[in-house]
Amino acid sequence: MNDWMKFSLIAVFALMVIVIVVFIIKTIQAKREMDRIEEMLDSAIRGEFSEKEFSEEKISKLESRFSDFLNSSSLSALNVKKDRDKIKTLISDISHQTKTPIANLLLHSELLMESDLTAEQRESLDAISSEAEKLRFLVDALVKLSRLENGILTLSPEPCDVGRLIKEIALSMRKKAEAKGLYLNVTEDSAEASFDYKWTLEAVSNIVDNAIKYTEVGGINISLQASEMFVCIIVKDTGIGILEEDIPKIFARFERLSSSGDKEGVGIGLYLAREILQKEGGYIKVKSKKGVGSEFFIYLKK
Repeated sequence: MNDWMKFSLIAVFALMVIVIVVFIIKTIQAKREMDRIEEMLDSAIRGEFSEKEFSEEKISKLESRFSDFLNSSSLSALNVKKDRDKIKTLISDISHQTKTPIANLLLHSELLMESDLTAEQRESLDAISSEAEKLRFLVDALVKLSRLENGILTLSPEPCDVGRLIKEIALSMRKKAEAKGLYLNVTEDSAEASFDYKWTLEAVSNIVDNAIKYTEVGGINISLQASEMFVCIIVKDTGIGILEEDIPKIFARFERLSSSGDKEGVGIGLYLAREILQKEGGYIKVKSKKGVGSEFFIYLKK
């Protein structure tokens, strides 16, 4: 073997060694950078990410850009949290500052009712009491809705007895129905679904309250129907009914149909009910015929 061939072999061998060494170094660098990126991501997930100083020798352009992105995301998350805290404080202030004046209005209205009043004075006092009660409901509903929409308050679904739920609703609503000369019947069925008891009680109570409000003759039946994935609460009334084209409107915020006439309400109860049910994986369907009555189908996830 001549000297030229020996030199060529040595050169090729040396080149292979250099390539292998460079490959190993690059692999180690890439692993370090990926480990640092993974560490950044883990810190961001825990909400603990903070900017660090990196030199060009220690960090790739990708790592630098990823660091900038996480810093930006952290700032955005921090701003969202600050805004949410402000909203939470505002909602708490509104609730606290309005509760006492409204309660005083209602209390003094009741006291005045016991006095000797003319028919005109009694009519005015009834109006004051009615509007104060409406204001209390509106403030309570808006506070609840704001907490739900802003994520301040979250629902906690867990296995509960739907039969117990509708019995409790019937117990609280029966007096109001009987005051209008209406019946309120509840089936004795029992079924289990996964829902937040307190908030679902609020949602279904709003629907039953609406049924009583818009029914003048007859009454309301509440029953259960279980399927493979859902338990359905059916609230059927003999009220004024809803036009088919108006059904989507009844769940809009502050929407009141012209057919509602002089019925009390602020147009938020059904909207709040739908929001609550959707947030726990359920939904509502409505079937109605004008002048005959309505059926609300409330589906709770099993």
